[in-house]
Amino acid sequence: MKSLFIAEKPSVAQQFSQALGMKNARRGDGFLEDDQYVITWCVGHLVQLSYPETYDIALKKWSFDTLPFIPKDTEWKYEVSKNTKKQFEVVSRQLNREDVGTIYVCTDSAREGEYIYRLVEKMAQVPESKEKKRVWIDSQTNEEILRGIREAKPDSAYDNLSAAAFSRAKEDYLMGINFSRALSLKYSNRIRRELNMDRKDKMVVAVGRVMTCVLGMIVKREQEIRAFQKTTFYRILGDFDIGEGARITADWKETEGSRLYAPTEIYDGKGFLKQGRAVEFMKSFMPFPREATVTAVEKKKETKNPPLLYNLAELQNDCSKMFKISPDETLAIAQELYEKKLTTYPRTDARVLSTAVSKEIAKNIKGLSTYEPVAECAAEILAKGSYSQISKTRYVDDKKIADHYAIIPTGQGQKEYQSLKPLAKKVYELICRRFLAIFYPPAVYQKISLSIECNGECFSASSRALKEEGYLKVANVKKPSGSTEGGQTEETEKDADGAEDDPSGNLSEALLKLKKGQTLSLLTLRVKEGETSPPKRYTSGSMILAMENAGNLIEDEDLRAQIKGAGIGTSATRAGILTKLVDDKYISLQKKTQVLTPTELGEHIAYYVKISIPHLLNPKLTASWEMGLSSVAEGKITEREYMDKLEQFVREKTEKIRSM
Repeated sequence: MKSLFIAEKPSVAQQFSQALGMKNARRGDGFLEDDQYVITWCVGHLVQLSYPETYDIALKKWSFDTLPFIPKDTEWKYEVSKNTKKQFEVVSRQLNREDVGTIYVCTDSAREGEYIYRLVEKMAQVPESKEKKRVWIDSQTNEEILRGIREAKPDSAYDNLSAAAFSRAKEDYLMGINFSRALSLKYSNRIRRELNMDRKDKMVVAVGRVMTCVLGMIVKREQEIRAFQKTTFYRILGDFDIGEGARITADWKETEGSRLYAPTEIYDGKGFLKQGRAVEFMKSFMPFPREATVTAVEKKKETKNPPLLYNLAELQNDCSKMFKISPDETLAIAQELYEKKLTTYPRTDARVLSTAVSKEIAKNIKGLSTYEPVAECAAEILAKGSYSQISKTRYVDDKKIADHYAIIPTGQGQKEYQSLKPLAKKVYELICRRFLAIFYPPAVYQKISLSIECNGECFSASSRALKEEGYLKVANVKKPSGSTEGGQTEETEKDADGAEDDPSGNLSEALLKLKKGQTLSLLTLRVKEGETSPPKRYTSGSMILAMENAGNLIEDEDLRAQIKGAGIGTSATRAGILTKLVDDKYISLQKKTQVLTPTELGEHIAYYVKISIPHLLNPKLTASWEMGLSSVAEGKITEREYMDKLEQFVREKTEKIRSM
């Protein structure tokens, strides 16, 4: 009897053929075969849910009389996709061959990959007597493929994951079919009139569980920007002589009980609301120079740990900022790197390694010793053996891994690296640097904070300098310079407390010698105009992070790692959601900046969803649906329990739209 391997695409099938040593395999139409093995492949989804008119031709016409449309459990219908019918028939024949005893399921090791195979198995009516095993791998190296085959579990062990996949598909189907039809029937003519659209133009209100929520977030942000009212304020900056020919600039700080201003004249402790009062305040210090006293000095070392490893969302965000490419483009590159054995599985939410992988991580590092951009750092890590204790750090945590660990280089595929396009090479280098950084010590900064009293008023200043580069040696993380979205320029980087980095890399000796009670000289005061900034528009990358964190755009990298909970959509679907919104002309994506803005049509859609099904615009509620699917996958609730809640929600909201 032969073993049959079912991959998700031809390129993956080729990798399995290579790993299995099928050198003399016969190539059939849509499959490979030798004396022991048969390998065939899907091409994405071969089978799909049937449209309503398949159940009843009367359902082809959109009408409130036929809504909500909810098939019974035993009546859900599926059909082979027209574009992939030929390959389905090939796969079906292989599955039902009498000389095939064991079927190895090798589709993507994730919920959607499981769904792709289960649908094919269902439509092909594969006999129960055949043994079915699930191959679950983290990379496409020969070693990992063979390990996955060797340790393959019965496919029945993934029944809960399959149930979650079927529930997800039914959920998207029921919400999309019923809400899109109901809202289109109710509002499409009104939207057409409001936008002066031609009557011939097709006007469908497309609604989805995730896409509508994301649209709402983008529309809400745009409305906040429009409603924003700028406040101009005037900061007071003092230049102080601290001895030995050195100077430092300090900010005036609002202090209680000052004789020189009223609290209502100050904006958020940052400066005066009126320029005249700021100038008046400045003149009260004249003539210069004026004696000042150091009232507090704090000197401390500050450490900054290497960031956690990349998951797909973090990689998409960084690539959006650094290379100005969309999440879809990043995913395509990450998939290519995976298929060329250069990196591990890309569609992951985890940012840590598993204990098992950490024990053999030296192989990955050693493989990078021939990769020129990081070869020196890889050799240094191996020489020092700093990888040996990695399992005891925050970068290894089995509890934070659902399906796959973080995206890391395999240490293999250097021949394939040469065939990569320049952009893919940059993304690969980014992944390698992030990976090697975790084997380096923290970066260490020397930081000093001052409080200065002059003329009864308080001034403060802080500065820091890099003393030990630590992981920065390999991370080479640099923020893109130039104008930001609001037209401002980032001049110097600041830490969490607002301390500016000393560009020279060294705090002056005079600054380090300062002591409490020491007398300084205020040389001059100046007024600097500042203004409040509106909220930033989402970029494609920051939206991916906001989706991952259930609508919260959390800037702090470590804080993001601490927030645990299901996001909006999954790592595999988020990029596609943004693409669909762009294709539907609900949002616009500026290619050069990756900034997202709603279109006029998108704003109208969001408005009518808000007055009819506001739940669809709530990120936390949308994320709760994803958490429900996770509960099905984990066996905490049954598929039927999930579907009962879903069907009730669809009935209630459809009826609400009808009766409005």
